[in-house]
Amino acid sequence: MTTTLAGRVVAGIKERILAGDLAPGEQLPSENTLIAEYGVSRTVIREAVTRLRAEGLVETFQGRGSFVLALPEPTSFRVEASTVRSHRDVLDVVDFRLGIECEAASLAAGRLTDAMAADLRAAMAAFAAAGPEEAVEADFAFHRAVAAASGNRFYLDLLESLGPMMIMLPRTRLGDAYSLTDATHVERVRHEHESVAAAVLAGDAETARAAMRVHLAGTRRRLS
Repeated sequence: MTTTLAGRVVAGIKERILAGDLAPGEQLPSENTLIAEYGVSRTVIREAVTRLRAEGLVETFQGRGSFVLALPEPTSFRVEASTVRSHRDVLDVVDFRLGIECEAASLAAGRLTDAMAADLRAAMAAFAAAGPEEAVEADFAFHRAVAAASGNRFYLDLLESLGPMMIMLPRTRLGDAYSLTDATHVERVRHEHESVAAAVLAGDAETARAAMRVHLAGTRRRLS
């Protein structure tokens, strides 16, 4: 019960901090004020302040009280192509995508709207029709459409931060047998994409996850 009450106090104070009502450097209201405001015990208030400290929102000084800390500036996560320098780095990018995109495909299958389905079909059609010069952008657009269909903006933000380089970098490390002009390889990759699209459009979350894993694991295997 104490933990639940402390969570309510934490949420209330955090909301005021994020809204700017409690500015950086400003002292939190006294324990007595918070006790009266939230109708809880001193133990609850102290637990709430401990949690706020753990989250880096306040700092407590003995004998002086607790003060609001400056919020860190938001940063945009990016994996710059210039930082991917070795074969190991390329494999790590594919591993990273495996952890992200398989779950995005699974979510997409369960959350697909009519508009998302239309976008996914269009992306698949564009990928299937793309020539070597358009293949990287079309491939990225397909993966972006799957992420968008997940309904979770963080999946989409992450893929957009990676950009088409996430497609291009592995391809620069593949042999001639896996080039964009090798008919067998192009057909295999097209089929892998179609399997992902079909599972998502069918609303089959487990198959969508598995199909994306087969596709990305195949890329990793070819790199290895």
